[in-house]
This record gives sequence, C-alpha cells and structure tokens, in this order.
Amino acid sequence: MEMGVSLVDYSTKMNTGNQYDIAIIGGGLAGLSLSVQAAKKGYRVVLFEKEKYPFHKVCGEYISLESWDFMEELGLPLSEMGLPVIRKLIVSAPNGKTLEHMLPLGGFGISRYKLDAMLAAIAKQNGVLVKEQTKVQDIVFKEGQYTVECSGSSYTVKMAAGSFGKRSNIDFQWQRKFVVQKPDKLNNYIGVKYHIQYDFPEDTIALHNFKNGYCGISRIEDDRYCLCYLTTADNLKRSNSEIKTMEAGILSRNPFLKKIFAEAKFLTSTPAVISQISFSKKTQVEKHLLMIGDAAGMITPLCGNGMSMAMHASKIAFNQITRYFERELSHAEMENEYQQEWDNHFQGRLKTGRFIQRFFGNPVLSNLLISALKPFPGIVSSIIRKTHGQPF
Repeated sequence: MEMGVSLVDYSTKMNTGNQYDIAIIGGGLAGLSLSVQAAKKGYRVVLFEKEKYPFHKVCGEYISLESWDFMEELGLPLSEMGLPVIRKLIVSAPNGKTLEHMLPLGGFGISRYKLDAMLAAIAKQNGVLVKEQTKVQDIVFKEGQYTVECSGSSYTVKMAAGSFGKRSNIDFQWQRKFVVQKPDKLNNYIGVKYHIQYDFPEDTIALHNFKNGYCGISRIEDDRYCLCYLTTADNLKRSNSEIKTMEAGILSRNPFLKKIFAEAKFLTSTPAVISQISFSKKTQVEKHLLMIGDAAGMITPLCGNGMSMAMHASKIAFNQITRYFERELSHAEMENEYQQEWDNHFQGRLKTGRFIQRFFGNPVLSNLLISALKPFPGIVSSIIRKTHGQPF
C-alpha cells in the first residue's frame, strides 16, 4: 500500500475477483462481531462459515451484561427483545447442598440459534460477504498478504483472523499444541446441550455438580431454557458411550438434575454434542493469523462468560487491525499488541477458571467448597468478579 493511501481507497483497487481487505474464518460470535465492526469502518470483508444459519451450537447461552452495550452498538436490538435478565446464581453439590448468591454484574439469556443468525444478517446488511457452507482448507501468509484456500477457490486478503471455534480441521492441519497433547484433565471433555421447558425462575442460573462434570440451566428466549453440561470423555465411555445412560446413571445422582431430567419437556429428540473440548492454553497468534474466540483460548463454562470474552476479543482485534491498516503499526507490532492486549484482559480469568474447575465435578471437593463458602458471601463475589470483566 502506498504511503498516504487510506484503506478505503485501497479497497476500491481490490474490488475485483476474490480479493478482500479482511478474511474471517469462522462465523461464531467472535468472527461475526469482527466482521460487522470492519464492514462499518468501510473495509471489504469476507467471512467463511462451514454451517448454514441458523444452527445450534453447544453453549451455555448465558451472556454477561458486560457485553450488552457492545452488542447493541453492533446493531442487535437487545432492549426490544424482552430477554430474561439473570441476577441470581445457585450452585449445587452432588449431594444436593446448595450455595445461592446474587451476581455482581449479572447477565442475560439468548440462544445461539437466534443470536448468530441475527448477527449474520447484520453482517450481510453491512456488506460482508458471508460464505455459508464453505470449509476453509488452509490459510497461508506470504509477502504481506494471506491466501485463504477453500474447496475449488482461493481468496487473497491483506488481513485474516481465525475464529473457528473450539477445535477445527485447521487446528489439526497446523498441529497446534493443544490438539497434539495427550488426553489429560484439561483437554478431554464433551459438551451436551438441550433446549427444554421447565418450571424454573427466569432470573436465575443454576450450576449442578455431578461426578466429573457440571450442568447449567438458565432461561433463554420464547419461554425456553438452555440445559448444557460438560463432562469427561471417561464418563461417557463408562456409560457404554450412551448419553442417556450417562444422564440416568451419573448426572441424576444429583437430586436437582434427577428432577430436571424426569420433569422437563425436551424440545428436541437429540441434543447438540461436541467432543474433545480442551481448556489447555492456546496461542493467540499462529502463523500470523490472529485468533479470536475459542480459537484463542477457552474459559471453563462454569464461569459463564465465554461469549463475552469472544466478542471483547473481536473488539481488541479490530482496533489493532485498524491501526495496522492506518500504518500506525507494522504487521509484527500489530501481532504483539494483540497478544499483549488479549493477555491483559483474559489470562487472569482463564487462570481463575482453571483453578475453580479443579473443585467442580469432584464430589468430595465440591461438597466441601460449597459448605466452606456459604458463610462468606464476600469471597464468593470476589471469585465471580475475577472471572468476569467490565463493560467494553
């Protein structure tokens, strides 16, 4: 790019064929949020998503209120949607003991089925080329530009970001460290999600512990609840690889979960399921690709703000990309700035989440933890704050 030429001017020179300013690989919350910000700035953006909107994702579907203003700035009419605002937390141990606490900031509920589709529509309205049902096979950085390889086509861009979720074909192809590690206590989980109808307070989120896992329930839109749990692959293996057997034999030992599975109306015949979930540390820049969302690092679901982190990371990435395009930063400086900003905002949360997860899912430790914390609400508030951020 010539000195003194703005990116918007530069975009007009690239406005032919498969040449774009920014490519985003993965159309979840992080990728869609980045695409909308970039398109509103005037950049020419292409986003690749292997599925077709709308579709379900394994997700707790509780969003911290730290994201509310940012989401409305993107164009989501949250204030008009009558979404449930969640202010109260209940945690139960496998033996049925409970801890109740008001959430310092709180959150709200909305399904990914609805939210992602709405964001995709906003992206399209702002000029983003959303390539649905398109799987990216590789991304190559060479001589200051990226080539994104898809089946039967390739795209040339000046900047690219990876928002391809918890685990993808690119992770395996690039042999990212977290996918080649041997199975351990941080990287061999499965997630299962249902939508249900159930008699439960709409202002409350509950986390129910069971052996080697925990299950959350909270209200979303249209008088529905999200029921989502995380457990080890070993739990499923011990249940003859049958989810229903695992739910009846392991989850239902917690009396609250036994009641839910007996009384709730399940709105789909089968749940959404994902395997090989890893909470191991990930890199935020890989082969010059900026990673955002779960591709950059995952907080344990019990902390309840992975979606807020994904969207916040998109804002951080957008700011650094803009500085690069406006020639305030070199490419290497942009990568370093993004890495540092990501660490400053999220590494403390991830560390706290990993620590807390050591207690959850362990029947003895979770029973002791809940009994020990119950008389000390100030400590509980402090723990919750350490896993959440401020409005951004």
